[in-house]
Amino acid sequence: MSTLKSRYHAVQQQIALAAQQANRNPEKIALVAVTKTWPVETILAAYAAGMRHFGENRAEELAAKRPAVEAELGPDSGIVWHFIGTLQSRKTNLVADHADTFHALDRLKIANRLSKRLVENGRSTTRPLPSFLEINISGEMSKSGINCVDWENSATQRAEIRNLGETVAALPGLTLQGIMTMAPWQADPDFISTVFKRTRLLAEWLAEEIGLERPLALSMGMTDDYPLAIAEGTTHVRVGRALFGVRHLH
Repeated sequence: MSTLKSRYHAVQQQIALAAQQANRNPEKIALVAVTKTWPVETILAAYAAGMRHFGENRAEELAAKRPAVEAELGPDSGIVWHFIGTLQSRKTNLVADHADTFHALDRLKIANRLSKRLVENGRSTTRPLPSFLEINISGEMSKSGINCVDWENSATQRAEIRNLGETVAALPGLTLQGIMTMAPWQADPDFISTVFKRTRLLAEWLAEEIGLERPLALSMGMTDDYPLAIAEGTTHVRVGRALFGVRHLH
């Protein structure tokens, strides 16, 4: 527990420092603690240490952990559950039932299935699901997301992201929260910063293009690169290893 607290404190300090250097308010940056493969006990310990945003990337894990945590802390604990993984269409109901925010929306089929379920389960009017569009801007074949490798020059890529953004903004039960991306592993910091900057510029372009009254949020940055993401304007960092150590395996 003391190790978890000290790691949490260290990450908070790093966020505050990166925000200060970028003339940003650290309170505008949500720290999503990535608890995939970690047991409910770890989430409860993280909650006791002060964490309130938790990220899962397997739908079944989210569906099992949320009720278990709520059984301990009650439904009004202040926890926000983020689903951050690629979502298979047959598992959309689990996310529509258990996630508070979805970070990896990359296809119309998923958007339509989520919307249908959010209408069925009564959330569409009372508690819509804020969703980030996941884009692939680095060009890595291993990364999922909408192809935006050349969005500045490609009318086709811009049309695809605009179409998905407009659809999500209009579908019952969904709200268009922002844009999510992942930088390449172990790449040059300048290249990573460029990926984050191009994502921010895409989000600014998309918000204007579809006539949003508010800026789009940005889900960028993980354990190895979140200070770079903060410098480029991220609003959500997804941090696992820096908080919990090497991943716990089942």
